[in-house]
Amino acid sequence: MVAHAPLPREGIPKWLMLVARGNQQVQISPEFKMTSSKLVALAARIERFPIAGSFTISRGAKTEAVTVVAEVSRGGLTGRGECVPYPRYGETPEATLAAIQAMQGAVAGGLTRQALQAAMPPGAARNALDCALIDLEAKAAGLRAWNLLDRPVPGERTTAYTISLGAPEAMAAATAKAAHRPLLKIKLGGDGDPQRIAAVRRAAPESQLIVDANEAWTEANLEHNLAACAAAGVTLVEQPLPSGKDEALARIKRPLAVCADESVHDRSSLAPLRERYDAVNIKLDKTGGLTEALAMADAAQALGFEIMIGCMVATSLSMAPAMLVTPQARFVDLDGPLLLARDRDHGLRYDGSLVYPPDASLWG
Repeated sequence: MVAHAPLPREGIPKWLMLVARGNQQVQISPEFKMTSSKLVALAARIERFPIAGSFTISRGAKTEAVTVVAEVSRGGLTGRGECVPYPRYGETPEATLAAIQAMQGAVAGGLTRQALQAAMPPGAARNALDCALIDLEAKAAGLRAWNLLDRPVPGERTTAYTISLGAPEAMAAATAKAAHRPLLKIKLGGDGDPQRIAAVRRAAPESQLIVDANEAWTEANLEHNLAACAAAGVTLVEQPLPSGKDEALARIKRPLAVCADESVHDRSSLAPLRERYDAVNIKLDKTGGLTEALAMADAAQALGFEIMIGCMVATSLSMAPAMLVTPQARFVDLDGPLLLARDRDHGLRYDGSLVYPPDASLWG
């Protein structure tokens, strides 16, 4: 039984309250325990990074990225992982921090990322801890993370660059400044989206466009908006309808590819979406870490989905593990650090819209 100090109840998921009360045991099989007998320590903290300007989608705007960082240390080595709690999924920084801290006893007892998958639910907290454990494991083995996990070596990829939601004129002006980028992701918001799409296309006639409605469309305007996207030469439409209310996508003839984001989280959510979506957006904060993200990518490909690897607005520490999914991804949307006023030290290398794999000084 793992004992924990009392935690505030507000904003903390029900499963965590069970852990905090000591009513739930985390079982760690002997084969999952770390081989070293050295003490394993867990630390976590909330960090804040200002956004360059503001970031606006259909659900609102923000001016800073609030992240939670987990650090797992053993024998002089430290593994790090970063997550972004997302209010859309009922997460807060404080509850996420508490969820990670509640695993201190389990981590000290030898918890590994394999056992972690059953010990915590998918989400931001598990993501930070999963990535920290992988980073530590790679450092201890003297390997890069992709070699440790027996995955393809990631190379440089073109990332999408996001244009925030706004009036058509404002979006066109922002797009014109980014028109040299080969791939743009355009945030939409429902009413007036055909005008936004047309204005953006005029401002960036050569760029490939992805549009993201973040669940803001309805069955009533779905086909009209899709037609406007097709007319503008949009390549992909992301999450047009609300999660759980997207059945109409299976009933219409889609004029272009549609990608699930809020409707898909991990492998368990893939199969019901086969008739509605052509692609899935894999985000480590949804899957609960890189371990499940890689398994989900394999499963999605087996089901015939195209893959986008995406991110929340965060630092390079969040992007680094996601780079391991890029060899399987048709679309890469890892522009989080490009949207910040400043990134953390040893951040990823960006050359225009090209993003490069992380140095070991950052992660993995």
